Amino acid sequence: MDQHAATPPVTPEPLSRTPLHALHLELGGRMVPFAGYEMPVQYPAGIMTEHTHVRSACGLFDVSHMGQISLRHRSGSLHDAALALERLVPADIVALKPGRQRYALFTTPDGGISDDLMVAAEADQLFLVVNAGPKLADLAHLQQHLGAECEIALLADRALLALQGPGAEAALAALAPEVAAMRFMDFRRVSIDGQDCTVSRSGYTGEDGFEIGLPSAAAESIARRLLAQPGVLPIGLGARDSLRLEAGLCLYGSDLDTGTSPVEAALEWAIQKSRRFGGARGDGFIGAQRILTELENGAARRRVGLRPDGRAPLRAGAPLFLPDDPATPVGHVTSGAFGPTLQAPVAMGYVETALAQPGTVLLSELRGRPVSVTVSPTPFVPPTYKR
Repeated sequence: MDQHAATPPVTPEPLSRTPLHALHLELGGRMVPFAGYEMPVQYPAGIMTEHTHVRSACGLFDVSHMGQISLRHRSGSLHDAALALERLVPADIVALKPGRQRYALFTTPDGGISDDLMVAAEADQLFLVVNAGPKLADLAHLQQHLGAECEIALLADRALLALQGPGAEAALAALAPEVAAMRFMDFRRVSIDGQDCTVSRSGYTGEDGFEIGLPSAAAESIARRLLAQPGVLPIGLGARDSLRLEAGLCLYGSDLDTGTSPVEAALEWAIQKSRRFGGARGDGFIGAQRILTELENGAARRRVGLRPDGRAPLRAGAPLFLPDDPATPVGHVTSGAFGPTLQAPVAMGYVETALAQPGTVLLSELRGRPVSVTVSPTPFVPPTYKR
């Protein structure tokens, strides 16, 4: 082979589209690549307006790029399905009652995080919502470890909508009145326009709201009905990111990854007591040795909230220093944005555990100049979940 021949150009993989692609274009969505999909980052109103509208009224998000997975034990027993999944996550799934949902983490043999997910229980099966980027890896992971005893399916013909904000209950109850009785982390099957939908009272903004799984073929018609409700606007990925950051919620691939443990990520609350103390269910999950040791002894670093001085946001990767030693990094920023609710920049990152106390003052860099940063509790904006 001629070593001097020109290297042929690499053809990028075509982006996937959600069932609402045509609607996004009709509504003026500015489309960008995200996790292998063509997704709206904003609409003509702009990210700032969309963000504040979700906090004050109601926004509709297309999150159909995420993965919806059903997991059913071949015995038909929900208990057996929960025990099986507990081998892959440190959360207590056995205690999850039908009609309820819980946050969980897929962990690696080294105690890192390969994805975060939501797990809901029905009468005879579990229903998982996983992130878009790792969803095929998650499916393979589940099939590798649980496929001999469980039926596992990626529900490729389902769309997913998120309806978020103080007006979400009224908007969805206009189509399905029974959702008004749901509380935070409730999960149920609901008929909307004659379609079999899954509805959870949860979301990714810190606001009250719902996530609605529905047949792809019905996604556009139901989305249009929701957008026709008073006060509902379409919201893009830009506002979704600033909303979740104000709410102190992690983004996989930014704040969480395979090199980060649940304890480092300040997610101990997602590991219930029943999974912490050894025995068949206490240390029977992947990566348990590191995670249980860190639960007992602490980790060397810690995810924290950060409040930079001024109005310019810090970006992911910005280093963090002690004020008297600006040459030796003691951490770094993983997510940063301007917080429209606070009218100030907010960020999250990792610092040495000794520096994780709220009120600790650090330095970072912004366009080559030093910026003072204060470690802050999260969430930055208190949640308004309906409990």
